[in-house]
Parts: sequence; structure tokens; C-alpha cells
Amino acid sequence: MELKVIVLGVYALAIIIIGIAGLRKTRSFSDYFLGGGKVGAWMTAFTYGTAYFSAVLFVGFAGKVGWGFGLSGLWIALGNTLIGVLAVWWLVGPKIKRMSVKYKVHTIGEFFEKRYDSPYLKLFSSICIFVFFIPYSSAVFIGLSYLFRSTFGIDYTLALILMGSFTALYLVLGGYKSITMIDIVFGIIMLVGVGVLLYSIIDVGEGLPNILKGMSEINPKLVAAVGPPGWWPLFSLVFLTSVAPMAMPQLIQKFYAISGDRAIRIGMIGSTIFALLITGIGYFAGATTRFFLTPENAPMAFSNGKPVFDALMPELLTRIIPDALSVLMLLLILSASMSTLAALVLISSSAVAKDFYAGFVKRTASDAHLTGLMRVFSVVIVMLAVIIAYYRPASIVSILGISWGAIGAAFLGPFIWGLFTKRASRVGAIGASALGLGVCLVLYATGTASPQAGTLGMLVSLVFTPIISAVCPNPKIKT
Repeated sequence: MELKVIVLGVYALAIIIIGIAGLRKTRSFSDYFLGGGKVGAWMTAFTYGTAYFSAVLFVGFAGKVGWGFGLSGLWIALGNTLIGVLAVWWLVGPKIKRMSVKYKVHTIGEFFEKRYDSPYLKLFSSICIFVFFIPYSSAVFIGLSYLFRSTFGIDYTLALILMGSFTALYLVLGGYKSITMIDIVFGIIMLVGVGVLLYSIIDVGEGLPNILKGMSEINPKLVAAVGPPGWWPLFSLVFLTSVAPMAMPQLIQKFYAISGDRAIRIGMIGSTIFALLITGIGYFAGATTRFFLTPENAPMAFSNGKPVFDALMPELLTRIIPDALSVLMLLLILSASMSTLAALVLISSSAVAKDFYAGFVKRTASDAHLTGLMRVFSVVIVMLAVIIAYYRPASIVSILGISWGAIGAAFLGPFIWGLFTKRASRVGAIGASALGLGVCLVLYATGTASPQAGTLGMLVSLVFTPIISAVCPNPKIKT
């Protein structure tokens, strides 16, 4: 325990030092939010991957998806890698960078305003980001707090307060410059951590064949191409987590900040390899919870004999990782989560400060004023996320499903069609955005599982943007 506390203390100190270094290099809003728009390939590759994958993956998704779907959850890993990373970097990333330079924009809201000549879309996008990113941030805090409870025996609420305070401090200091500086370290920790995790699973499970045999004896479908819940729930999870990144503001921002096309081509390779290792091992580990955990040997992961999905992975790590290496697992999930939280809070605060305040309240706000507001709202957003996490309104998968689904449903069609064709009109963008989000929220409110509600909302957004644009073209649109 003493070693864990010492390592964690050194880790926290290093982040604070880097935060201070970032603070000294932050002289403008562009520095704070985009690192000056000249971030290199490898920094962007690591910051993209660490922002994409967090405690939401390692604790929430790996646990619940692994327990329910078994090895078929690896389809999600494949989709995340080939679509959520490779396709985004190869097809979408260069377009995003060129459009950001052409329109001189910093946020997705500003892109919508310039591309569709619509202040309404900027206002709508800023509201959506603020409303739906805070629950997403709370899901990350929930995962971290479960991890600290299992690792240190710390009360859930105390862990929540400590993590919230540290995240707020980290963000207020240096913004995106600090994030990119530390994300390379975070990424290396994650890669080493998943390597140790994979080795430990196979070692403790007495080999991969023995693990697969044990899972098959529990339920043959756990090792089938499609797990017990069936193809539609599985497809929804693959689609939601793999296609949504094409329009997720915290990931799009990485291409606003990258230095150029050459950096995108180089970063694409590193980010794809990173994603394959992180997601593949993460979802495989989640599937083995069925093999390793029972109500008898892991009572904290079950309630009345039923699994507590968000507690499965922390308990698995506690059981299979040697004590001497357990601190590495803590750093693995902590590193992934800190970067994701930083990205989410940074985007949420920019939606309030840049898109809403500077766009509609005080258009003459100075650069220094906006940067100060970003810091203030970062603290406020962290506090709101911590409050939601305290009440734990749903499982991590459910929270992420509605957050990603809602944002994807609102943004996917207008953003993708707006990047790739001049025919997407203002009316088409507004109509498809509202329709997609409406479908997502109505389905969720009437009892549809959040990943499926999000998937249908995103499909509506993607399909109806060109249809409505064809019916209601807008010849005056800026292209």
C-alpha cells in the first residue's frame, strides 16, 4: 500500500509540474484550447487515443460488454480501431484541418456557423455539448472512484472528491498544452499496462485454451461470433462507439490543433496501432470476468448474486494482477481517464465561453477574458460532473450511450455532409440535427437501451441531412 501511495504521489506531482510548464507557455486562447494549432503527429496520436479510451472503456464497457457478450465484444474493438481511428484520421482528419484553416474556426460550433451560415446551429451545438458532456464526464469519475475503492479501500465519495479536485487543478493550469505534453506519458503507461494485463490473465487462467474452455462451459455463446444478447445490441455498440468519433467534438479538436497533413499521415499509424492494442486487450479482459469472478470469490462485484457491472473490472484487476504490479493498473486507468476528462471539460468550457458567451453575449470579449472564462467554467463543469457521479444515476455504459448517442445524433449528419459536399444546406443540417437528436431522446425516454437509441438517432441524422437538403436547398450557403 505504501508503494502505491508513493507512486501515485509522484504521478500527481509530475502532472502538476507539467501543468505549470503548460501555464507558462499559454499566452492566448488558441494556446489554451488548441496548443497554438501546431501540435505534432505523435503528440496528437497519443492525445487522440487517450481521449477516446478511458475508465469508461476499461471499467464500464469492458465489464458490462465482456460479461454479457463474451468474446464477441472484440468486434467493438475492431470497429473502434478501423472506423473510430483509422477512417477518421485517413478520411475525415485532413478535411477537418483544411476547413478549420479556411473558416478560421476553433470549435465545432463555429464550424457549423460558418459552413451553414447559421448562428442557430452554433447555439444549438453549444447547448448540446454542455448538456451531454457533463454526464459523460461523470461516467469517467464513476469508473475512477470504483477503481480507487477496490485498490485503496477508499470510500467512493472521498475518491470522487479527490479526483474532481485534482482534475480541476490540472485543467486550470495549462489547458491543451499541458494535455499534449503529458498524454505521451499517459499513452506509454497505457500500453505497458495492457501488456501486463494480458500476460496476467493468460498466466492466472492457465493459458488461453483453458480460459476459452471455461467460458464455453458457462455458455457456449460467450465464445461465439455473436454473444448471448444477439446481433442488434452488438451492432449498436459497434456503431455507436466507432462512428460517433467522426463528429465527437473532443476528438475533432485534435485535428484543429495538429500542425498539418503530413502530421496527420504519420499520426494515423501510431494512433491506429495504439487503439488496436488498447481496445483489443481491454475487451478481451472484460470477457474473462465470466471465467474469473463469482459472487463467492468477488463479493464486491455482485449484489444479491447479480453482477455490479461497473465493479467487475476493478475486482478482476485486484484478483489477477500481482500486488507488485497493481499500481501499474491503477496508473493505466488513471492515465486514460485524466486525458479523457481533460478533453471533455475543455470542450464543454469552450462551448460556454467561446461559442455561447463570445458568440451571443459579448462579441467583443478579449482573448485574455475568454481564456480566463475557460478556466472558470472548467472548474464549474468538473463540479457538476462530480455531483452527478455521486448519485450514480445509471451504469457507465448507459450514461455513455446516451451522451455519445445524443451528440452523435445531433452532429453526425450535418458535420460529415458539411465536410464532404457543397450540397448540404442550412435547412438540411438544422432539420436532420433536430430530428436525429429527437429520435434518440424519445427512444431513450420510452425504454430503448441507450446504445440502440443513440445508433438509430445517428442513422437518422446521417440519412436525412442529404434528403432534406435536396428538398430544401440553400443557394446562398457559404462553401
